[in-house]
Amino acid sequence: MPRTTLLAALLIAALLTSTSLLEAGPFRLVMQGNNKLAIVDDKGDIEWEMPWGGIHDIHVLKSGNIMVQQGAAKVAEIDPVKKKVVWSYDSAKSNGNEGKRIEVHAFQPLDDGSVMIAESGAGRIIEVDRDGKLLKEVPLKLDNPHPHSDTRLVRKLANGNYLVAHENDGHIREYDGKSGKVVWDYEVPMFDQEPRGGHGPEAFGNKAFAAVRLKNGNTLIATGNGHSVIEVTPAKEIVWKIGQNDLPGITLAWVTTLEVLPNGHYVIGNCHAGPDNPLLIEVDPKSKKVVWQFDQFDVFGNSAPNSQLLNVDGDVRR
Repeated sequence: MPRTTLLAALLIAALLTSTSLLEAGPFRLVMQGNNKLAIVDDKGDIEWEMPWGGIHDIHVLKSGNIMVQQGAAKVAEIDPVKKKVVWSYDSAKSNGNEGKRIEVHAFQPLDDGSVMIAESGAGRIIEVDRDGKLLKEVPLKLDNPHPHSDTRLVRKLANGNYLVAHENDGHIREYDGKSGKVVWDYEVPMFDQEPRGGHGPEAFGNKAFAAVRLKNGNTLIATGNGHSVIEVTPAKEIVWKIGQNDLPGITLAWVTTLEVLPNGHYVIGNCHAGPDNPLLIEVDPKSKKVVWQFDQFDVFGNSAPNSQLLNVDGDVRR
């Protein structure tokens, strides 16, 4: 190939790569870590922050307010302009839970203004209105109940069912939204490994953190300390997987939040992974190539399990 033709081809390839990266990111996002809640702009700079403790779930409302966990058992809505809590619900003191050890690791603002809350310790999913009135209660199936780890993320699906990541059980269960019956139950595999303690890359288990129902009916699962993301069919067949060392130069540790972008890419939370690994990774599932990563360990530290992208054009499944 003549030198001029080769240079032109290389230039076109570089431009195409640059364009695809620009389309994929960078993103504005909200994240908690190092005792602060912060919004990071698309250049990677903090545009807003306030002191805040650890969380496992987060939602940005249409109003721009931020709904987060507060302490062990509260759900709080923050007005970021005023940096003030404008609404809260304390699961440890409400609707029959007084005197029980309760923890909240998942919640979801619903379209009708009510809020779904998963109550570990009480072993139930509830829906409450903004006055705290109990609207609905669904008991959870728990093989190994524990107030700290009955669930991680829980989401109400478009069909009205609930998709639950049961951390302590190592199961993903779907509950019928009307009867409360388990209609799908998937045990996260150990892949022929023995359990290993800890939170970082050295650990291993099936303490699932998140599950997202895909448009094709399959379920995308963040396996927590299984260091992987897997796609599972309704028949429980694994049809796609990214493991701990499948992404060049990146080690997956406690795999947490999942977001499925309108372009089909996956954004994966990589918690407890140490200073040499990114906190968020965007992957093209077809090529399994990393197209963007968020690497701010110095700002957010080693425990930043959840985030939400803010400037995505289109609906994000999470």
